[in-house]
Amino acid sequence: MGWMANAPGLPDFDAPCVARLSQLSFQTLPVGSVLFRPGESVKGFVIVLSGQIDVFLTGPSGRDIQLYVVQPGQSCIQSTLGLLGGEDYSGEAITRTDCKVVLVPRDMFLDMMNLSSEFRTFVFSAFAARMQSMMHLLEKIAFQRVECRLAQAMVERSENNTLYATHAEIAVMIGSAREVVSRRLEALAKRGIVSLDRGVVHIIDMGTLEQLARANE
Repeated sequence: MGWMANAPGLPDFDAPCVARLSQLSFQTLPVGSVLFRPGESVKGFVIVLSGQIDVFLTGPSGRDIQLYVVQPGQSCIQSTLGLLGGEDYSGEAITRTDCKVVLVPRDMFLDMMNLSSEFRTFVFSAFAARMQSMMHLLEKIAFQRVECRLAQAMVERSENNTLYATHAEIAVMIGSAREVVSRRLEALAKRGIVSLDRGVVHIIDMGTLEQLARANE
C-alpha cells in the first residue's frame, strides 16, 4: 500500500481505489512552500500525510484572513470546490511546517468520485466538516468581539503559555487589522494579563484570558 499504510484519517477504501491511489508518490514540501495562489486552476486533490497547511484569503485592501488549516485527515475546501465546480482558486495556501502530501490528479479524482462510494463518502464527509468550520469562522467574525477572538486565539494556539506570532500574524488568525490587534494586546498588557516581546506574547493570567475567550458564548 506504500504511503497509504501511514496516512492518518483515511478510511478503508475498496480494492480498485487502493490500487489507483497506491500508484501515486508523496511529495515533501518545506515550510513556507506555496501550494496555490488566487487565479490558479485546481490541479488535483491534496491528501496531507504530515504537517500543516494554512489557507488565506486576501481582500482588496491587502488584508489577509486565515480561512482554515489543513492537517492530516482534513480537506481543502478550495480544492474540492475547484475540482467539482471548475472554479479557480480564490485563496492562497502556504505550508506552516514541513509537510508530506499526495496530489490526486484531477482526472483520477473525478473517476474515483464516480466509481468509488468509499472515496466519494470520504470527500464529502471531509467537505462537510470543513464547511462547518467555515460557518463557525463566519459567525465569529460577524458576531464575536475582537477581544474575545483575540483571547480565544491566544488560548488555543499558545504552548506553555507562550504564543510565537507577530501582531500581523495574529490579525490574520482572527480576521482583524494589525493596528487593532496591537491596541488590544497593549490593553491586555496594561491589565497584567499578558506581556509582550517582539514576535512573542507571554500569557501571565490564563484564567482571565479564558474568561475573555468565553465571553460571547
